[in-house]
Amino acid sequence: MKIYLAPLEGITGYTYRRALYQCFGGFDKYFIPFILPNQKGHLSTREKKDIMPENNEGMYAVPQILTKNAEDFIQTVATLKEYGYAEVNLNLGCPSKTVVTKGRGAGFLDRPDELDKFLDEIFSKCDVKISIKTRLGMDEPEEFEDLLNIYNKYPLEELIIHARVQKDYYKNTPRLETFGEALEQAKSPVCYNGDIVTAEDCTRLKEMFPTLDCIMTGRGTLKNPALAREIRGGAPASKEEIRRFHDIMYREYCEDLSGDRNILFRMKELWFYLAPLFTNNKKYAKKIKKAEKCAVYENAVRELFSCEQLIGEGKDADMEKNTETL
Repeated sequence: MKIYLAPLEGITGYTYRRALYQCFGGFDKYFIPFILPNQKGHLSTREKKDIMPENNEGMYAVPQILTKNAEDFIQTVATLKEYGYAEVNLNLGCPSKTVVTKGRGAGFLDRPDELDKFLDEIFSKCDVKISIKTRLGMDEPEEFEDLLNIYNKYPLEELIIHARVQKDYYKNTPRLETFGEALEQAKSPVCYNGDIVTAEDCTRLKEMFPTLDCIMTGRGTLKNPALAREIRGGAPASKEEIRRFHDIMYREYCEDLSGDRNILFRMKELWFYLAPLFTNNKKYAKKIKKAEKCAVYENAVRELFSCEQLIGEGKDADMEKNTETL
C-alpha cells in the first residue's frame, strides 16, 4: 500500500513536512500545498521556500499547482523543472468558496469543456509527470462519470480522488459507491482520499476495494502524526516522539517567522489537532489558545508534557507491568 501526505494549505508546509519525515516517516510521497501562478511566472517567497530541494531533502515531494490557465500551468512547470522536479499535481479538489468562485480547484469541475481543453494543452506541452487531485463533482457524485471520461483521455501519472463533491466540503460521508465505480473504470492508477483517520479505516477500505493500492491522508495525519506508520503495522506515537515533533517545528518557526503572534498562530493550529491525543487535554488546549507570548506558550506546553499522558499510552504501560508480575 502506497501512502501519500495530502497538501493542506497553511499547515503542511516544509517545516511540518520535515518534522513529520524526521520523526515518523511512512509516506511514499509528500504533496506540497498549492502554488498559485501569477502572470509574471514568479513564485512567492513562501512558495519558493516550500519547494527548495534543501527543504525537502530525503522526501519524494510533489508540488501542486492551482490554476485554470494552461499557460500559467506550463510556465510554472518550467520553473519547477529548474528546481529538479519531474512530477507535478493539478488541484481540482479545493472546495473553498474563494477558490471555487474563480473557477479554480473544484470550481473547474463545473466547466468540463474548458477543463478538457486545458488538459489537452498541458499534456501536449509539458514533459513532466502530471497527476490530478479531484473531487467527484460540484453538487452530485453522478457528475463524475463525465469527468472520468475526460480524465481517461490523458496519460495521468495517477488520479487522486477525494470521494466527496465540492458542496460537501469536509462533511458528510465519502461517496464510496461512486469511488468504487471510478476505481474500476479509470485508465490511470487511482489513489483514495477522504476520512482516513485510523489504521482500521485503511483496513476497511482495502476490504471494500481489494484492488486499491494507494491512499492519501491529510487531517488524519494532523490528528495522529504516526498514522502512516501504524497503517504499515508500526507502533503508535509515543509522548517523547510527539515532543520531539513539536520541538522541531517550534524551533524552526521561531527561526523563520518574526513576532510571537505569527509563531503562535502556527503552533495553535498544530495543537488544534494534537491536543486530543492527551489526557485532560481541554485544560491545556485552553491555555495554549489564550497564550499571546511565546514564554507563556512554552510554559503551557511544558506543563502538558510533564503532567499528562497520551490517551491509551498509560493503559498500555500498566498492561505491560501487570504482565511482567504474573
